[in-house]
Amino acid sequence: MIDDAETLLEEIGFDPEASVLTRRQAQVLAFRERGLSQAAIADRLGTSRANVSSIEGSARDNVRKAHETVAFAEALRAPVRVRISAGTDLYDVPGQVYDACDEAGVKVKHTAPDLMKVISDGAGDAVSGRQVAADFVVGVTAEGGVRVRRSE
Repeated sequence: MIDDAETLLEEIGFDPEASVLTRRQAQVLAFRERGLSQAAIADRLGTSRANVSSIEGSARDNVRKAHETVAFAEALRAPVRVRISAGTDLYDVPGQVYDACDEAGVKVKHTAPDLMKVISDGAGDAVSGRQVAADFVVGVTAEGGVRVRRSE
C-alpha cells in the first residue's frame, strides 16, 4: 500500500530534501487531495485514523507556515510598501498604491477594481465592506504583483 503513496509522490515531484513536510505528511496530504478519507488512508498506510488525523494537522500547519514565510520574504523584497490605516475608504486605496508605484517606477498588474478585490481578499477581516477596519501593508513586487500583510 505504501507503494501507491510513493508512486503518487513521485508523480507530483515531492522532494523531501527541499520540503517542510515529512514524507509521511506528504503521503497523507496527497491522499487527502485525491479524496480519500482519513480511515481509508490509515488502512493504506497501516496506521490508525487518529494518527492520520494528527499527521494531517501537522502537515497543514507546516504548509501554512511555509506560505507565511514566503509572503514575509516577498514583503521584504517588495520595492513598494504602502501602509493602509484603519478608517481608510477601500476606494481610496488603489490611488495610494498607484501613487507609490509611480514614484518607484513600478507598474501594478491590476486595474483599480481588480486591485481593490485583491487587497480586500488579502486583508481578510481587516476590510469590512468599503471600510478598512485594521491596519495592513500593501506590497508591490518589481514585477507588479500585489501582496497584503496584516499588522499583528
